[in-house]
Amino acid sequence: MALSKKSKEAFLGPLNVNNPVLVQILGICSALAVTVQLKPALVMGISVTLIVAMSNVVVSLIRKSIPTRIRIIIQLVVVAALVTIVSEVLKAFAYDVAMQLSVYLGLIITNCILMGRLEAYAMSNNAFDSLLDGLGNGFGYAWILVVVAFVRELLGSGKLLGYPVIPQWCYDHGYENCGMMLMPAMALILVGCIIWAHRAINDEKK
Repeated sequence: MALSKKSKEAFLGPLNVNNPVLVQILGICSALAVTVQLKPALVMGISVTLIVAMSNVVVSLIRKSIPTRIRIIIQLVVVAALVTIVSEVLKAFAYDVAMQLSVYLGLIITNCILMGRLEAYAMSNNAFDSLLDGLGNGFGYAWILVVVAFVRELLGSGKLLGYPVIPQWCYDHGYENCGMMLMPAMALILVGCIIWAHRAINDEKK
């Protein structure tokens, strides 16, 4: 089935041109907090993607029956239910990662990306387009986390997903891990560099 132009924009736009982190500067807190290692960053990205997509679908399906004055409360209830489900699943099957994500997993409930998509898109579009919009914004958020975590874990500890990847002979010849990469400030600097590169490339294209 061929996607309409609107559906394609809903999915592809947030991956680059309308990326929620790089363009709208949303979800920065968790992007800085969970990117010391690649594994929790991957899990966080997948979790947010699933929650944004499913909450978009649910709100889109019930949008016509939601009273305007309590729509934010309904949206929060939907998101909170999905976050609780994801949190319990992680505790059951990936307890160590759930503990690493700590409070940031629960704070997905107040993630600006979620509330922004529910209010700006799901409340006025059909379920299929809302699903694509949720997936696009989730993946757009997730790839930023993965890139930042990849650089920080590799240069900060010489590992990826907890496994050593820099050969021992490098250390024997004087190579040292950059401890600064493990500090929160470096996450902010890396995100800033990605934003700069993203805007420079897209401005040049325009």
